[in-house]
Amino acid sequence: MPNGSDMTMELPNPTIPSDKIIPEFTPRAILLGIVLGIIFGAANAYLGLYVGMTVSASIPVAVISMGIMRKLMRGGTILENNMVQTVGSAGESLAAGVIFTLPALFIWAADPAFKDVIAPPTLMQIFIIAVLGGFLGVLFMIPLRKYLIVSEHHKLPYPEGRACAEVLRAGEAGGQRAGTVFWGVGIGAAFKALMSGVGLWKESPALQLPAPRNMVLSVDAVPALLGVGYIIGPKISSIMLLGGALGGIILVPLFTYFGENGMFANLVHDYTIGMGAGDVRNDYVKYVGVGAVAFGGIASLVKSLPAIFSSFASGIKGLMQAAERKAEAEGAPTVERTDQDLSMAFILIASLVLGICVWLFTPASLIGAVMVVLFSFFFVTVSSRIVGLIGSSSNPASGMTIATLLGTSLLFVMVGYTGPAGMVAALTVGGVVCVAICIAGDTSQDLKTGFLLGATPRKQQIGEFIGVFFSALVIGGTVFLLSEAYGFVQTPEHPNPLLAPQANLMAAIIRGVMQADLPWSLIILGMIFSLIVELLKLPSLAFAVGLYLPMGLSVAIMGGGVIRWLTGRRLQGDNDKVVKEENGTLYASGLIAGEALMGILIAILVTMNIPMAPVEEYLHWFGDLLALIAFGVLAWSLLKTATKKV
Repeated sequence: MPNGSDMTMELPNPTIPSDKIIPEFTPRAILLGIVLGIIFGAANAYLGLYVGMTVSASIPVAVISMGIMRKLMRGGTILENNMVQTVGSAGESLAAGVIFTLPALFIWAADPAFKDVIAPPTLMQIFIIAVLGGFLGVLFMIPLRKYLIVSEHHKLPYPEGRACAEVLRAGEAGGQRAGTVFWGVGIGAAFKALMSGVGLWKESPALQLPAPRNMVLSVDAVPALLGVGYIIGPKISSIMLLGGALGGIILVPLFTYFGENGMFANLVHDYTIGMGAGDVRNDYVKYVGVGAVAFGGIASLVKSLPAIFSSFASGIKGLMQAAERKAEAEGAPTVERTDQDLSMAFILIASLVLGICVWLFTPASLIGAVMVVLFSFFFVTVSSRIVGLIGSSSNPASGMTIATLLGTSLLFVMVGYTGPAGMVAALTVGGVVCVAICIAGDTSQDLKTGFLLGATPRKQQIGEFIGVFFSALVIGGTVFLLSEAYGFVQTPEHPNPLLAPQANLMAAIIRGVMQADLPWSLIILGMIFSLIVELLKLPSLAFAVGLYLPMGLSVAIMGGGVIRWLTGRRLQGDNDKVVKEENGTLYASGLIAGEALMGILIAILVTMNIPMAPVEEYLHWFGDLLALIAFGVLAWSLLKTATKKV
């Protein structure tokens, strides 16, 4: 609750005054937002299943919107462009919530222990879970807007929301900056096509060292990882590489040595002589990574507990204040345009209807539906405030989802709801809540952008519902397509699957609680590693993700981090430093989207039985060299883009 001094501080004047009406909620803005939301949602689904993280779509969508409206539609107001990014950014957040949880159903369905009792989800099941979670996330955020976005304006910066507002205000350069994104998309797509479609070079050049056995140095030389590294920066990239190096350079050779010499049977209990590095990683190091990620997620949640409880308490106080203000305003003049929200009656009725839908149309059961509403309300309140403090990229969504799954699974065990049905029900609860958490964070940032620009909150809130609905329509198909073409579990049909790290973790947690059949010695070892990193005051979750993923991914991400570091060094003292670095971010976002979209296109061709070039069969070591050269040229293009004159 703001103190007296905060109440006297003036709020900023919006770009568009409340008494001025300009085009905002227009058909072209909604349609463009839907299209961009679907594109960036699909791209983030691919990226999240590949590397375990997603990137914010608000600024790229805003920039593309300005470019398209200026060049093709010969118009577009600042509030129309804001509506485009409001609708479009929902796809990215929805994708994050879905791919962090629901691919676990595909993972169980591919497991010999469950494939006869757990079927992969249908498109309708994924749509229902996604749309219910997304709608709950928007609904529960709406009553908090006046408190978190307006009353707490001077306390909660909402960094992505402010940055997006500044980009939209600087719309005079919109066409040129949109071109930067499109160049990135084209180059990322062309790189992926030449690499994975035509087969001109290898995707993952590797060097097998002569000793110790199974020590392999590799790099996944792809555009998306380079772009991710640039966006997250050198610090997080280097911590991820530290985890990757521990797994690939130390643990894989060490477990190989233990297994071949009959040592530490509790760790390498079923080691087979002659196992390759990939097998050792999948059978042993992966579970160390599971323990590390679980501890990292819980640690991020525990560190956020003070903010969580204060956020929840503040949110409840804000709701009470809003109710008091509404009562006082009975009979008062019409509410200003920039202060209009969807009604509380609509929110209460819609929330009740959604809770009933969770009970009737998902496997969650009545108990699960109650858990969904309770956890969603609590964590949406928490998420909406935390992203205001530290930004959406640092929102501990994984930790909150893990807490939801642990609480739900334990409750189901207590009431005897176990086995495959209990596992699917617990995952459903976690999936709906995870989507709600992610969407609430995105909605908060969008409403902050709108507050600074002078948008109409009620129209933005309707735009969020539209973005959630249409993105939910296609996200299931995207996940199915990626599952069919690449898979999420290593099998003879899918030798190089998408790793889906969060979904694998969620599947392991639920199964471990309900069946107690996990290799706990390896998981506890991973927790110890994360604890050590946490004691060193480093972000353990970034380290843990690096440990869980193959080392080659972390090396490529570090490449992007190095480019970001070099950019900062070159631009020291440059008056245009912020704009130039942001151009690099736009180009990096384009690389990510371009590779992801081409990856999805290749997946479509694979499902149509159109063969891709068998790269490994004829390139051998020359393919490794070509890959490194191509990746180096790509990195150079990113550096040049981020440092060129504006």
